[in-house]
Amino acid sequence: MFKNKTLLITGGTGSFGNAVMKRFLNTDVKEIRIFSRDEKKQDDMRKVYRNEKLKFYIGDVRDLSSVKNAMHGVDYIFHAAALKQVPSCEFFPLEAVKTNIIGTENVVTGAIEMGVKKVICLSTDKAAYPINAMGISKAMMEKVFVAKSKTIDPDRTLICGTRYGNVMASRGSVIPLFVEQIKNGLPLTVTDPNMTRFLMSLEEAVELVVFAFENAEAGDIMVQKAPASTIGDLAQAIKKLFNARNEIKVIGTRHGEKLYETLLTREEHVVAQDLGGFYRVPADKRDLNYDKYFVEGNEQLQEVEDYNSHNTVRLGIEAIKDKLLNLDYIQEELKNWRER
Repeated sequence: MFKNKTLLITGGTGSFGNAVMKRFLNTDVKEIRIFSRDEKKQDDMRKVYRNEKLKFYIGDVRDLSSVKNAMHGVDYIFHAAALKQVPSCEFFPLEAVKTNIIGTENVVTGAIEMGVKKVICLSTDKAAYPINAMGISKAMMEKVFVAKSKTIDPDRTLICGTRYGNVMASRGSVIPLFVEQIKNGLPLTVTDPNMTRFLMSLEEAVELVVFAFENAEAGDIMVQKAPASTIGDLAQAIKKLFNARNEIKVIGTRHGEKLYETLLTREEHVVAQDLGGFYRVPADKRDLNYDKYFVEGNEQLQEVEDYNSHNTVRLGIEAIKDKLLNLDYIQEELKNWRER
């Protein structure tokens, strides 16, 4: 499906951008463009891969002209650029607005103007029932691309999105933190042992994007079903993998954190299509002529609950260990740990 096509990845130097790039680099894709602000990370990628298909563009999604400059001749866009860390967005909410909301508006506007065929926008479970600045900005990002998808012929530019949970061992996530604390003989700092989080690998997140690329219609949000675990069990599983004796220290929740994460709200669950391992949340196609909706309600909403990390499949410590062992990062760290 990418034969002789040009793919642009915004935020291409991040964990997800790297995973997408590696997924397609050895296919018959014509060109992969990495768009980001960080020249150091771009230079590191350039040296590691040394591949003629990879092209690098310095720019910022906050700047429409720099985004459009990278879109000449582009067929498809995976929009992964975002401010993702909850505490930093709590302290600098306007920065989250500029990157996550205005940046997305710039990407989809530029894509339409430049004739890009398809745009996949990446969102997060924190956008469902958001309580923090990061989640609120991502919820608005979803509203932006869904609204934009209604203004353009999908045969010309199809705009859709994905929503997924925590990606295991991604930059800034808790698994690398626990591993570093074990290596340094420090206590494992757990915010709340009963807090639950979805567990997805980077490869699973990439496959969700590919599934959306193949199956989504304009304005859709595609969601992948995922298991979850408590943070306490996750810490115990990592300790067992490393045969570590570090204590676990409960430090309390951080700025803007939830007890559990939601992938589908109740309102979305009512209208979502169950596609087996995925859900498809179609765009609300109603317009501003609301009168006809005042006399009809939806009783089904009372019977459906949201899909969250408390009511999905819950992994025990042994199952968490098995899932962790599938991660290249954990395999590498375990090898180094044994060779100490």
